[in-house]
Amino acid sequence: MSLLLDNRFGDLPPDGAVDTGLFLESVSHIPSFFDCLGSNVFSVIKSDINGNIQKIRGVYLKDPAKYVTLRDIVVSEREGHAAEWPKVGATLALMWLKRGLRFIQILLQSLADGERDENNPDHIRVNVTKAYEQALKKYHGWVVQKIFNVALHAAPYKSNFLRALSKGEEVKEEECLAKVRQFLVNYTATVDAIYDMYTNLNAELDYAV
Repeated sequence: MSLLLDNRFGDLPPDGAVDTGLFLESVSHIPSFFDCLGSNVFSVIKSDINGNIQKIRGVYLKDPAKYVTLRDIVVSEREGHAAEWPKVGATLALMWLKRGLRFIQILLQSLADGERDENNPDHIRVNVTKAYEQALKKYHGWVVQKIFNVALHAAPYKSNFLRALSKGEEVKEEECLAKVRQFLVNYTATVDAIYDMYTNLNAELDYAV
């Protein structure tokens, strides 16, 4: 599972603070995940994630010593842009980025848990649908939802998806899924920590695009 394990996320400290530099390094490899899904429609999510990573990196590089953790960035923007916050800067970018990361988490966890369409066991449509509905759908308007409905029907076969994650190597399904579970440990903890931070800071917005 080279695509995932080669760029796995690190352990979080006891306080759950997410180091900005380490996070940006790990997350920079995530957009290539969407290439494994095949459909060009998923390139929309890939582009969105790329753009949001760049926005966060742009703020971080202005003062790395000040923005040691992601929380440092969000709190600083709350203090500096009270009228617009949280719909501003890196705070808004991270808000959308975490949703894309959650999509990946739910999709991979669903596969690792063995959830499948018993009539079409080599399809991952049920897994992709679950991830989209839980992580992104409520933030998308009708037009965007229709676009993604097309993408869901174009989801690849599980065997092709796992092969893509393995960078084209032929590996056994259970071996792939074992590595997915290994990747998910720190990845899930990181995504959960960012969601908790947004809840604690009252920084979440529910508008749709």
